[in-house]
Amino acid sequence: MDAQGATRELSPTLKRPQEQTELEDPSSAKRVKVASEATMEVNIAEAQHSGEELPKESSEPAQDAPKPSTGDLKSKGKKKEKTADRRGRRGTRNAETERPRDPDTPKEPRLPKRQCALLMGFCGAGYNGMQIQTEQGIKTIEGVLFNALVKIGAVSKDNADNPTKVNLGRAARTDAGVHAAGNLVSMKVITAIPGVDDFVGRVNEELPPEIRLWGVVRAQNSFNARTSCDSRKYTYYFPSYLMIPPKPGSGLSEALRRNGSEVPSHPFWTELEADSTPENDLRAKRAFRVTPEQVQALRETAKKFEGTHNFHNFTVGRDFSDRSTQRHMKRIDIADPVVYGDTEWISVLFHGQSFMLHQRKMMSALVLTCRTGTPPQIIEELYGPRMVFIPKMPALGLLLEYPIFDTYNRRIAIVNEKLQPTDDDYRPPIDFEIHREAIDQFKQEHIYTRMRSIEDREAVFDAWIRSIDTYSGNDLLYLNSKAVIPPNAVIKKGERRPDPFRERKRFDSTTFTTGGKDTATVEEQESEEEEEVTLNKAQLADLEG
Repeated sequence: MDAQGATRELSPTLKRPQEQTELEDPSSAKRVKVASEATMEVNIAEAQHSGEELPKESSEPAQDAPKPSTGDLKSKGKKKEKTADRRGRRGTRNAETERPRDPDTPKEPRLPKRQCALLMGFCGAGYNGMQIQTEQGIKTIEGVLFNALVKIGAVSKDNADNPTKVNLGRAARTDAGVHAAGNLVSMKVITAIPGVDDFVGRVNEELPPEIRLWGVVRAQNSFNARTSCDSRKYTYYFPSYLMIPPKPGSGLSEALRRNGSEVPSHPFWTELEADSTPENDLRAKRAFRVTPEQVQALRETAKKFEGTHNFHNFTVGRDFSDRSTQRHMKRIDIADPVVYGDTEWISVLFHGQSFMLHQRKMMSALVLTCRTGTPPQIIEELYGPRMVFIPKMPALGLLLEYPIFDTYNRRIAIVNEKLQPTDDDYRPPIDFEIHREAIDQFKQEHIYTRMRSIEDREAVFDAWIRSIDTYSGNDLLYLNSKAVIPPNAVIKKGERRPDPFRERKRFDSTTFTTGGKDTATVEEQESEEEEEVTLNKAQLADLEG
């Protein structure tokens, strides 16, 4: 997640490499390739027939690409077959029901494709993330959208087997189960479809209710959803009872006390009976209402995230020296608490240029700092070279609001000054706000209501905060009244920590089946320590949004 600071915008050339490679027209590329192969084979044959010596290959590497050897030429057929197999397993159509086209059957008329920006929103529950997958049976948001576009004729049958043929890309990649009120897909689509007067309405007829297409905008041919995106907005929701300080005598409270830091007392715990059960604690927590002073503490601490900082401690698999950990947060806004049902909720809006993997750790640092009475300056310490452990907040509260394309919109505005909206070269700006009413209604019906019902039923946030408070090791000792990172809280590469904090898998999920375990029983057996550190830099970059 990102935030504020002195607003500076990067030119497209300074941004991360685009997520997918834009391909040139496949048919033209294929013709060039075949022609070059045929020419080489003829030259080899002529040389062998005449007895001439074949020219020796230069020891210097070619400027563009290495020339294929004759061995490579012999294996090209196999490579093409493997590529075709991979494309056939994309999962958007049943490969077993595909039949080869009758050569005597005339091809359907080719309709022009246009580079477009598709503005959409979705509830990610039950989906394996945003990005389309090649394996059969993996349900993704893009896969369902692509199928709908194929059904209405926006993607031709010739291109329906492989989304790379239409330059499919996305502005923000979301993990499994994560929701988005707004996200954007860029691709070449057929917008003038015979018999389809309402493109958006027709696509939505083919989509399930948890996925909605807000609009389609004709874009410049060079437009790419990821590289053209200037910034993104995320919102995180959490129950205000997370602001209650650790229970006296709990593992975290005792660990901080041994380290010389007293956890602030709170009347919430003095009003409960000493032998109160977790069920009774939970009922009391849901009746808790945060004070204005606590909200102000959140806002003051959140300001420490704004600007450009080194967020190596707020992700995984990155070192302090890694330049990619420098991220710019434009602004962080914390709304006034709102009560839904029995529980009071707080929303935090993050606006940043880009977000690293697992930057839910920012929310965790924000909440844990405030509830333990740690001064806001600890956030600045976490930007330093020392590595510490910051747990992730539950994925349940995370929502992608929408990506922003200010630089692209300014560029096309200059071009549009000399044009009329009816001109063929006119390109409308990309703006999610014109769909605000529909987006807000969708969020209430498909995201917020579901999020709150899961918390009411499963008590996910209560389970998470109790997993924090029962921990008595050294990993969280930077939560102290002096805002310093003690040596025993520093993680050193190659050294095992005596009692590392172990995160539970359930807190990375946003899908919970009904009729499961008692919601107050959180001491589950299965746990895990951070495991994403095994990913390489390319994989980590691909997982960022």
